[in-house]
Amino acid sequence: MEVVIVPDATAGGELIAEAMAALVRRKPDALLGVATGSTPLPIYEALAAKVAAGAVDASRARICQLDEYVGLPAGHPESYRSVVLREVVEPLGLNESSFMGPDGSAEDVQAACVAYDKALAEAGGVDLQLLGIGTDGHIGFNEPCSSLASRTRIKTLTEQTRVDNARFFDGDIEQVPHHVITQGIGTILEARHLVLLATGEGKADAVAATVEGPVASVVPASALQLHPHATVVVDEAAASKLKLADYFRHTYANKPEWQGL
Repeated sequence: MEVVIVPDATAGGELIAEAMAALVRRKPDALLGVATGSTPLPIYEALAAKVAAGAVDASRARICQLDEYVGLPAGHPESYRSVVLREVVEPLGLNESSFMGPDGSAEDVQAACVAYDKALAEAGGVDLQLLGIGTDGHIGFNEPCSSLASRTRIKTLTEQTRVDNARFFDGDIEQVPHHVITQGIGTILEARHLVLLATGEGKADAVAATVEGPVASVVPASALQLHPHATVVVDEAAASKLKLADYFRHTYANKPEWQGL
């Protein structure tokens, strides 16, 4: 696992955006898996800036969703489809047809989960999947004790996750749905490159358990240890509980063959 410690969220966003830009330069129709929430915003802002400056042509890139709320009405501003369109697809100047996501309003949600896994495979698989991490170590909405072989499926959100997400619903937890569709850990691990960004002291324990702890379902993100190309980018605050922080700083600084990630 590559662990890169950066000064702050802006530096992390720039580093990951350049890795995504480099991928798109090599493979113009790359399928980029995106995450929602506040953590990845610096990535999207930096990538959009590169597109606007002509540093990368993303016109053929494709975007896919990590997860989606179940039961929000079509067009709800906090559905993850709406968020991704607003924060990623539109700023990159992409057509909505380039965007793939699970149908959280489907009559048969389970069938929608199976269909999304199939669609990702038929699209050639995800080239780079962005991930955030919850304070309890969840990725996507794979909460603690999720199967490490799980596929895209319906999950019930924990109370803590609903509390964490209430800020996107005017602070009202009653508006936060109880269920989501999420790519399972097994599905996530099929992406060719996994890139997790974590910032802030509140993520420090989860980062330490993910990187240095045992692989265990109680910390779903620890499954990244099983992936052949997983990169964890953390700011100094999120790295504060890593026992090997100095080693990671030294390793990254002294590996000149790395271009980006």
